[in-house]
Amino acid sequence: MTQPGRIDAIRMMARRTLPALCALWAVTAAAVVAPIGTPPGQAPVFTQPAPALPPPPTLDRDEAWRTSQAAIGRQLADHPLLDRQGRPVRLASFRGKPLLVSFIYTGCFQVCPTSTRSLRESLQSLYQVFGAGNFNVVSIGFNQPADSPEAMRAFAAQHGIDEPNWEFLSPPLAAVDALTRDFGFSYLATPAGFDHLLGVTVVDAEGRIYAQVYGERMTPDRLGEPLRLLLRGAPMPPRPALSELIDRVRLGVLVYDPDTGTYRYNYGLIIEIAGGVTFLLAVLVFFGLEARTRWRARRDTRRSLLPVAGVPR
Repeated sequence: MTQPGRIDAIRMMARRTLPALCALWAVTAAAVVAPIGTPPGQAPVFTQPAPALPPPPTLDRDEAWRTSQAAIGRQLADHPLLDRQGRPVRLASFRGKPLLVSFIYTGCFQVCPTSTRSLRESLQSLYQVFGAGNFNVVSIGFNQPADSPEAMRAFAAQHGIDEPNWEFLSPPLAAVDALTRDFGFSYLATPAGFDHLLGVTVVDAEGRIYAQVYGERMTPDRLGEPLRLLLRGAPMPPRPALSELIDRVRLGVLVYDPDTGTYRYNYGLIIEIAGGVTFLLAVLVFFGLEARTRWRARRDTRRSLLPVAGVPR
């Protein structure tokens, strides 16, 4: 083939293959640039990255603490409640004895069960020291209507709580705001449930808030100290004077032992009291004998001055 013939053949071949090469280049470029998952034959769509989600809401704990502290000394209203059987109960019905109050919600799977079990463990020690009949405990479900009497009953049974002085109560939905506000209890709904301060409110026998005890895990000393002070100063039920005096002295000499996690008697203080009482009795006996001796001396003097019958003076 002559040289001009070769050139014509090459030109003809280029004209036939060039469109195919261009098409192949376009497909390859689209496959590289297009996002993964773009259907074949569809032009790629370029989008802006999704905006970051806002952080979940959280409770202002400093404000919640201030609100809780502001409630100390407040006289609680007589709020309506329902017990585990659905029977109406008034908050004022617990007056006459110190009262420990915790707020929970039964849909909680970790924090509320943990704090309730911790409260139960602490109470076992306090029962031995103060007696279960001298104070009451209530747990109130604030997530209404989910925390119904049935739900509160199931929650108590799940954690094995059957103490006679511990009740689980449900407020009506319309009463929740007033009840929690009265106690100074703050909470905030979150995607995971509720955010709230953990603790126990100590109420005196007249229905006034005496103290706020905070923490997920309760210890006998944190609850026992305000309870001891309330019981020591509270009016005792009618009983013999000596028995009442012994009970008050017993409450006064109890101290918490961190090594055993229980209350014990402060024997050093007992010895000091016994020594003081012994000294006081000794002083009273001494002055009593001294007064008796002087009285006898005056009596004998008066007798010696009286005239004796038949003897001239």
